[in-house]
Amino acid sequence: MTGTMRAAVYHGARDIRFEEVPVPEPRDGEALIAVRRNGICGTDVTEWAKGPAMIPLAKRHPASGHLGPMIPGHEFVGEVVEARGTTEARVGQIVAAGAGVWCGACDRCAQGRTNVCRRYYTLGLNAHGGLAEYVTVPAYTLRAVPDGLPLDHAGMAQPLAVGLHAARRAGVRDGDRVVVIGAGAIGTFVLAGLGHLHTAEVTVIDLPGPKLARALELGATHTLSAHDDVVAAVLETTSGEGADVVIEASGAPGQYENALAMVATGGRVLAVGLPKEKPAVDMFALALREITLDSTVAHVCGADLRPALEILSTGPVGRLLLDDVIPLDRLVDSGLERLADGSVDGKILVDPTARG
Repeated sequence: MTGTMRAAVYHGARDIRFEEVPVPEPRDGEALIAVRRNGICGTDVTEWAKGPAMIPLAKRHPASGHLGPMIPGHEFVGEVVEARGTTEARVGQIVAAGAGVWCGACDRCAQGRTNVCRRYYTLGLNAHGGLAEYVTVPAYTLRAVPDGLPLDHAGMAQPLAVGLHAARRAGVRDGDRVVVIGAGAIGTFVLAGLGHLHTAEVTVIDLPGPKLARALELGATHTLSAHDDVVAAVLETTSGEGADVVIEASGAPGQYENALAMVATGGRVLAVGLPKEKPAVDMFALALREITLDSTVAHVCGADLRPALEILSTGPVGRLLLDDVIPLDRLVDSGLERLADGSVDGKILVDPTARG
């Protein structure tokens, strides 16, 4: 396919330009996708507002080989319009992209940990992504969108896969008492992942309002207002023992300290939210109480992307989280700026085919 397409191109902090660029040509093993929806998230906001942090604007990325201005967007779905040298995608198929690209040959890939592949890179963060009319994608990172799943919901498959992977990493067992700190988009995806994997007693903490109401609708057992003494409340409801697992998904100041204070001796804390300031971790208490502090990043495409699509197909996650669908040329004012000022509780998707 030849010609040009409309794309958002990142040139630096607060410098995204809408340009006509050539339609990319798929290489062997790749598919050309006509993008139908692309979600934007906190990582995109950070790159736009303060970056580049991950986008290889001035230094070539060692795995993707990209250098210079780049099309962002790593949460996308679309239609296969060309597939070259692969049977893993077929023309006309509606697919969700995992966005993460792994080599399949290193020791991490052999362990099934493709998200920490030695040569891992992410479309939209380290190579051209989905905030454009078309994008080329390694076909093995694609999964078919189930029939009947609206594009506006399918566009959340990649971040839901991230939440599902986090839920796996948390090490929750059926019957555990779990606390999720933060009921924004990522916290909600983690909650949905927990509900898919386990039967647990889950308490969600956030500011009073619609986010906590949404958490209850998605299966949270209890909610707590972040204005209250949440550590005391968790200890009270667990007879002083603390929660078996605490998942910090807000990145808000003081919340990692709260997580360590409310987790049970021998319990686990999972780091999901990325704090702007380094938290003060009490290593003395961490060691003497044998608390496991773990982390999570991205998702394992083979394990998480298809189940994420199934969750979206069978439950209310997409309906509850969708905030708006905007045209590409409103990406900054109706998307990134709104996310940056904290006025969005859910997901904003971009439709590159729409005109504002």
